Amino acid sequence: MKILVVGSGGREHALVWKLLQSPRVTKIFCAPGNAGISGLATCLKISATDIEALADFAQTEGVGLTVVGPEVPLSLGIVDYFEEKGLRVFGPRRNAATLEGSKVFMKDLLEKYHIPSAFYATFTDREEALCYVEKQAAPMVVKTDGLAAGKGVVVAQTIAEAKAAVDLFMKEKAFGEAGNRVVVEEFLRGEEASFLAFTDGETVLPLPSSQDHKAIFDGDKGPNTGGMGAYSPAPVVTEALHRQVMETVMLPTVKGLAAEGCPYKGVLYAGLMIDEGVVKVLEFNCRFGDPEAQPLLMRLKTDLVEIMEAVIDDRLAEISLEIDPRPTVCVVMAAGGYPGKYENGKVIQGLAKAGEHKDVVVFHAGTALQGDAVVTNGGRVLGVTAIGETVQEAIAKAYKAAAEISWDGCYYRKDIGRKALDRV
Repeated sequence: MKILVVGSGGREHALVWKLLQSPRVTKIFCAPGNAGISGLATCLKISATDIEALADFAQTEGVGLTVVGPEVPLSLGIVDYFEEKGLRVFGPRRNAATLEGSKVFMKDLLEKYHIPSAFYATFTDREEALCYVEKQAAPMVVKTDGLAAGKGVVVAQTIAEAKAAVDLFMKEKAFGEAGNRVVVEEFLRGEEASFLAFTDGETVLPLPSSQDHKAIFDGDKGPNTGGMGAYSPAPVVTEALHRQVMETVMLPTVKGLAAEGCPYKGVLYAGLMIDEGVVKVLEFNCRFGDPEAQPLLMRLKTDLVEIMEAVIDDRLAEISLEIDPRPTVCVVMAAGGYPGKYENGKVIQGLAKAGEHKDVVVFHAGTALQGDAVVTNGGRVLGVTAIGETVQEAIAKAYKAAAEISWDGCYYRKDIGRKALDRV
């Protein structure tokens, strides 16, 4: 079977790496891919959002399965378009992907189906939003309604910070049309965890728990990023909490979407806040997380092609997931200046040496080939991912391999997985 993976990040590198392990796969294409993916798949000069060109390629080449990595093509309706052309594609249709594409849609759905989440209010008028903020108690959270690559969220510690966030989104248009509507939310205390599951719209098959590290600096300080590292499992998600998430969040959400005429197929990712044994939803994503995909796919032993085909064919109930019991850790190496301004084109040293480390895979995210050299081509550049007998061992392996790699301005957090160690 020929497979097309859409996207160019660390998540897509991990998907290509895992899909290649299936005996059913003969060739993988990736559009547009990156330097690391080019060693495993044929990279295409087609944008992840050029849906017509992607479908034309899939038809001409006889692609048996297309796997969509990022959220933007899903929100643009890539799955609907491919299905209309008779092509097999893994991911939610456009109406279901609105769960990530619009925070207002998500919050309204959660409220309607009594799924636990933070108290909120939504605004299209800046003055009304500013008046509301003035009457609230800090801290509070201000979010863009639309997609902003994981960065359209400000946790405001003061009223002034909240008002500045409203202006950033609605007046300065830092994220364009995504900030035409904003959501102002109650601040939830506790510890975050990521909960991902496959679903065919009826059966919900959970992956192991994981935890992302969104802030740029150690100790979860500084502005949010797309994710600076992740590990799996997340000890904060106990067996009892796992059951609570399935019963109060995942199953009701899938049922609610079906009742709204938006049946959901693909990977459903809940960002959760856990406080004293109580779970609340922070956000939903309609695809694998990045960087969570890297540690999760490293633990997944079941053939990913079989799972994805079962989702497409409404027979996920026939599948059971085999998971490596060993923990995994991913350390994201980023460009200096990220999540603000940064420079591309820095030559990356030490990749071959890092790749020799046992139980480690260096997943590429923002990389490109420049002649024979691999250079930086994005804010988040690499995801050094390791598996170990213990979380401590996995952390040590990931950081040992990361220490082999360098480029001008290279930066990474030094505390990925520390919350897991605190609970061991």
